[in-house]
Amino acid sequence: MAAAASSTDRPGALDITRRLTEICGPPFARFAGPADEVAGRPARWVAVPGGPHAAAEVLRLAARHDLTVVPRGAGTKIDWGAAPDRVDIMLDTGRLAGIGHEPVGAPTTEVGAGTPLRAVQATLDRTGQRLALDAPSPGATLGGVLAAEEAGPLRHRHGSPCDQLVRVRYLDADGELAEAGGGAAGLELARLLCGSQGALGVLVSATLRVQAVPAGRVWVSRPVWTPLEVHDLIRTVLAARLDPAAVELDLPAGAGPRPRQGSRAAAMARHPSMTGRAIAGPAGAGRLVVLLEGGPADVVERAERLVALLGAGATASPAAPEWWRRYPFGPGDTALRIEVPIADLHAAVYALRDAAGGPVPVRGSAGLGVVHAALPGAMPPDRVASILAAVRGVLLARRGRCVVLSAPAAVRRAVDLWGELAGLARLRAAKEHLDPHHRLAPGRLPGGL
Repeated sequence: MAAAASSTDRPGALDITRRLTEICGPPFARFAGPADEVAGRPARWVAVPGGPHAAAEVLRLAARHDLTVVPRGAGTKIDWGAAPDRVDIMLDTGRLAGIGHEPVGAPTTEVGAGTPLRAVQATLDRTGQRLALDAPSPGATLGGVLAAEEAGPLRHRHGSPCDQLVRVRYLDADGELAEAGGGAAGLELARLLCGSQGALGVLVSATLRVQAVPAGRVWVSRPVWTPLEVHDLIRTVLAARLDPAAVELDLPAGAGPRPRQGSRAAAMARHPSMTGRAIAGPAGAGRLVVLLEGGPADVVERAERLVALLGAGATASPAAPEWWRRYPFGPGDTALRIEVPIADLHAAVYALRDAAGGPVPVRGSAGLGVVHAALPGAMPPDRVASILAAVRGVLLARRGRCVVLSAPAAVRRAVDLWGELAGLARLRAAKEHLDPHHRLAPGRLPGGL
């Protein structure tokens, strides 16, 4: 692909700005500012089209001038994944928003890609419905959640956002509006668009399944100290067949060996007066938390059974813990996602601890073997690279993987963000079919696609 002008001062830049303004309207097209970047790569223009047809015109303009386009929703995950090779036009989807007017009780709803997920949930809640999506990023749009395939605790029972899809409407690299869904082939394409970070198409809207809001919700929590203890407890939870909606783990960096408990303290913990009360533990103790949903009486009965199964320290609460639906990493950290069969999750966490030289904060869907971890942003890139190599070596034999979601620029340049990818050939074929000229977020996908 021929290199486009690298500066907005080059001849033709003002003409492109004028044309973007004609397409989007005067307040909605401009030269990019310092905050308009994707994983550290600055954009040249920002366009905020008012609807699918205007977005299509932006893509056609980009095609005529050999410019790249990178979609942006709320920007909550704009630094996830690889930095694109170039960001000429940042296509902001904020005006591609809205919720379809479906009859009350309809099994699906169509939502604009730029609609904040919390707005969708608030609207559906008025009729006693919800999407089974609980992405952790605050303020995330539906399109951003789908483009990043971001899932929260409810993935345990309901699967990923992609699993909730009925169909999607999207724009291809040439600005043609298309639809994917309905049959097996259509759903396969829709699922390829999910997680593609806008590099295969620009999502316009999605039709998803809705469900009734559960009448009862209870969080059953138990303190944990070691990954092996977590492993045993998860086996107990899943074997009990209590139909959990989520099984989440929080292991802070300070979690250490389980403290010794005297016989008197152990006896007190088993006393009937302690039923439902939290047992005080060290500040570094982690928590395993199970969410139960359903009818109020049924949920209470299942919660009581689970508290008895989990033993001393287990409690039931009508409220989620403070860390629920939150990542263990913050801005500037190196954020990891580990995926491994649940039987090997403890081995993965131990491998990470061994490679890092001490406990690392880990949090996520332990009941599925999908967790996130954080390495300090100040850690030298070569140290991060050695930790990744060690962890991936352990995971390779266990059919697992470790992906770097985001990291400081120096770390990005020094490490392989993705590791081994079995589906790279399929992804490459999809890119060549949907975006043969590599105008949509080039380099954003694995393999430099």
